[in-house]
Formats: sequence, structure tokens, C-alpha cells
Amino acid sequence: MLRIGTACGSGLGSSFMVQMNIESVLRDLGVSDVHVEHYDLGGANPSEADVWIVGRDLADSATHLGDVRVLNSIIDMDELQELVTAICQEKGLI
Repeated sequence: MLRIGTACGSGLGSSFMVQMNIESVLRDLGVSDVHVEHYDLGGANPSEADVWIVGRDLADSATHLGDVRVLNSIIDMDELQELVTAICQEKGLI
């Protein structure tokens, strides 16, 4: 199972929105073997997810998490769909 983590400053607002949007993209793709969870950046642990998705504003602060993918806009569904699709292809899920 692939684990995707999203992170923001507080772990409540934007990371939760991105989590819900990722889950929506995964449903559209028909991919079910992925667990998505949101975290606050300060408490996020690299072992909690295989891939991390954060907004551009947190890119420099999230490097300690390992495999970090950066969104230029956390509200751009087209960008998110492209990113999630690419991750799923990389991991052999589609």
C-alpha cells in the first residue's frame, strides 16, 4: 500500500483540503491501494508516508521528509491530478 502524506503549517486547513482532493483524484483514477493522511509540518515524520505533497511555500521546510512533491498551487485540481497520476504511474498502481 502506498502512503501519501500532506503537510501544512498547522495540519488542519490546507493539508486536509489537499488530502480530500487527492482522495478524489484517486477515486477518479480507480486507484484504491493508497492511504492519504494530513499532518502539521512540525510533527510530520518521514516514516509516516512514502510520498509527501506540500505547497510551494513549504518546499524548503519539508526537505527532511524524504520524497517531497511540490504543488505550485494547492487549489489547482489539474496540477494535483497530474501529480497524483504521475506518482501512481511511478509506483505501478496504474
